Amino acid sequence: MTAIMDILMWIGNNILGQPAVLLGIVAFVGLILQKKPFSETLVGTVKVMIGVVMMLAGANLFVNELVSFQSLITAATGVSPKYPPNYIPLNDLISQYGSYAAVIMTVAFILHLILVRVIPKFRHVYLTGHLMWWLSLVVVAVTLTVNPNASARQIIGIGAVVLAIYWTIQPAYIHHAMRDITGSDAIGYAHTSSLVALVSYHLGKYIGNPEESTEKMNLPKSLSFLKDYAVSTAIILGLIMVAAAVVGYVKAPDTISSLAGDLNPIIWAILRGIYFAAAIVVLLTGVKMFVGEIVPAFKGISDKVIPGAIPAVDAPVVFPYAPTAVIVGFLSGLGVFLLMMGLFIAAGFAVIVPPMIMLFFPGGAAAVFGNKTGGWKGAVFAGALNGLVLAIGQALTLQFLTYGTELATLGDPDWYALIVVLKGLLGVIF
Repeated sequence: MTAIMDILMWIGNNILGQPAVLLGIVAFVGLILQKKPFSETLVGTVKVMIGVVMMLAGANLFVNELVSFQSLITAATGVSPKYPPNYIPLNDLISQYGSYAAVIMTVAFILHLILVRVIPKFRHVYLTGHLMWWLSLVVVAVTLTVNPNASARQIIGIGAVVLAIYWTIQPAYIHHAMRDITGSDAIGYAHTSSLVALVSYHLGKYIGNPEESTEKMNLPKSLSFLKDYAVSTAIILGLIMVAAAVVGYVKAPDTISSLAGDLNPIIWAILRGIYFAAAIVVLLTGVKMFVGEIVPAFKGISDKVIPGAIPAVDAPVVFPYAPTAVIVGFLSGLGVFLLMMGLFIAAGFAVIVPPMIMLFFPGGAAAVFGNKTGGWKGAVFAGALNGLVLAIGQALTLQFLTYGTELATLGDPDWYALIVVLKGLLGVIF
């Protein structure tokens, strides 16, 4: 039994938890099944892996800047989240129960593939590896919060079944919207922002006009440069960083000086905007390269192994379809979250911190869906909805999770829904 667990952990950590490896293997198998020449198979596999690494490199660069931004906001507001007494920190949860999460991820993925193979209605293969890991960890944290005495078999069994079902149905229920955005069935959406994205897509038509897309906005000639998403990102986020740096320097000069290092804080803040823009360019370039190779490669799997299978991948896959909407969604979500943060603190309800990564990626992706049916107003609404859900979800989850409580500050919209569902399920089981 120990040997099997070790094998499952190895697969979880070294394959499923490594996006470039997982998707490289998928591409390789797909091309082999199509009996492509060795050189074509090698090129296709390597280009998929390079595309994934470029996408992750852009995302990581953006995340680094978001972390700096979050530090500025924290310095400017002077708030930090309040955790339950005697909670188990996330690092301790990972060190003690990380092996459970790795096994859950592996078993759930195997069950997911079986479900996709035997149920004709579901044909999306969930390939967002890093979210598989985080959701597996969330399942462990919720189970232990409800029942600290749960056995390894109970934690792994319940977690594997719940996540296998979620990974199977999530890309399916949003695919009609994904098809509308991409114009084909070639690729699916596998991300824990799906609920906000789906709601934004369906409500967008009641909020705005799809003809007024963020990518077609009529701007005065003097502002026409904002139509270039890279330039608009650099300028808008650069200005926000400068403003946050100024306020932060007044309230917490040591923090700002530490972030800026030897640079003048204003110069440092301006450069952050440039880095934001560079990250977006790298990310989108990687997405285009990755998608361009994985779609034809996956045909072998959809023809020979899982008839009609569709690869479902990470949120940035929709960014190229409306890159300006991504920034709009992030900004509107940030504004709503900061508003809710102030209201919660004033009411004594909760102290929450802006989760910049979750405000950007889920908010930006949801804005692409909202923009498709509601134009720029739909994009603004989508980002705002994401900010609202993240604020409420974080406030409530911070009070509930006693294991890995920091997960509440890292959650996407679907995380919070899964936590509620799993809590109810576990209340019946235990």
